[in-house]
Amino acid sequence: MSPLRLVLLLVPACLVAVAAAAIAAPPAAHDAAAAKITPTRVDGVHIGDTHADLRARGKVGKIGPGCELGGPNTRSAKLRAPLKGSVDYTLQSPRKVTDISITGGAKARGVGIGATIPAIKARFPHAKVDHSTDSVFLLTMVRTPKRPGGGQITFGVSTQTKRTTIIGVPFIAACE
Repeated sequence: MSPLRLVLLLVPACLVAVAAAAIAAPPAAHDAAAAKITPTRVDGVHIGDTHADLRARGKVGKIGPGCELGGPNTRSAKLRAPLKGSVDYTLQSPRKVTDISITGGAKARGVGIGATIPAIKARFPHAKVDHSTDSVFLLTMVRTPKRPGGGQITFGVSTQTKRTTIIGVPFIAACE
């Protein structure tokens, strides 16, 4: 058999193998669904988790100084990918999560960073829009009602772009 004929016989078999591998391959990372935000957690980060536990599970970076407005003993840590944002901790040891601020990588009922107030209200019909922070923080706060056994979710919508720029569980820290 000539080498050319052998190559022509092998090419279709290679194409079938490549196509089968492409079909069986998992979707690319950018196609993955965003992490889930609930009133008590974001992905695997729960209100009340200790920093040591979150660090061991690879959910947060190193602990560091927190907001200056909270006093000298405040601590926080950045969230690790795929999440963007930070967590704030209690003032005493062991450090436990008090609030989570999300700036990307997660959604609550399909509502994430970039959502408008009407989009938030469509998914959370009982959410309250609070304009008291418009002039100071340039954010309109949209708060979901507290749930039994859980907290609430607060969306920070920019007064300039009219889009969500930060999501807090259960609130947005003043330093953000």
